[in-house]
Amino acid sequence: MKLLLLSNSTNPGQPYLNWPLDYIDRFLGSIRNAVFIPYAAVSFSYDDYETMVNKALVERGITVTSIHHSNNPALTIKNAEAILVGGGNTFHLMHMMEELDIKEAIRSKVKAGAPYIGWSAGSNATCPTIRTTNDMPIIEPKSFEALNLVPFQINPHYTENTIPGHGGESRLQRLTEYSAINDIPVVCLPEACAIRIDDNGTRLLSAEPVKIIYKGGVVKSLHNGIVDL
Repeated sequence: MKLLLLSNSTNPGQPYLNWPLDYIDRFLGSIRNAVFIPYAAVSFSYDDYETMVNKALVERGITVTSIHHSNNPALTIKNAEAILVGGGNTFHLMHMMEELDIKEAIRSKVKAGAPYIGWSAGSNATCPTIRTTNDMPIIEPKSFEALNLVPFQINPHYTENTIPGHGGESRLQRLTEYSAINDIPVVCLPEACAIRIDDNGTRLLSAEPVKIIYKGGVVKSLHNGIVDL
């Protein structure tokens, strides 16, 4: 399989998809056309999302066509050269994938070798479940089961920053709660970091150590490069 899983789309003060643009370009290789899945968007239109992604990728000659235009989404995925899945609300993304019955089509296509790029919710979608998303459950999918393309969970936008004087739990505390009763490791992926999976293995693309939380709250830090997850 070939997956490029980004924590986020945009760094503060930068254009949309600017920071991972080189990663995306190299990852796709000669592929210049991809199917885009926009269903994590809830506060703006799928047309606008498609336009935003195309504007970001045009300088590399990459074009996406959103699946919301298709009369047969499963067939569109079957014929895709590559699949891009945007960020937004993970619960809505899963709900729409179920409504359109395209989860298995995506899973089969990626397992057959088609490159998959996701950011934020699009990265969460590749995990066994969506239990480690940061998003509010604004809609109820049939289950928390995701595409199960990777053997670990991802927590995008990971930060250990807390608000002074605020009594809410930190992100690490929340994820430790998950790991207390689940045995699937969680990759805590900070902003501007990514995971690339291909025939050469699983590689962290990160300028800083990335925490992995294991069953029972055991935390390890892994560095940039090939890792065993």
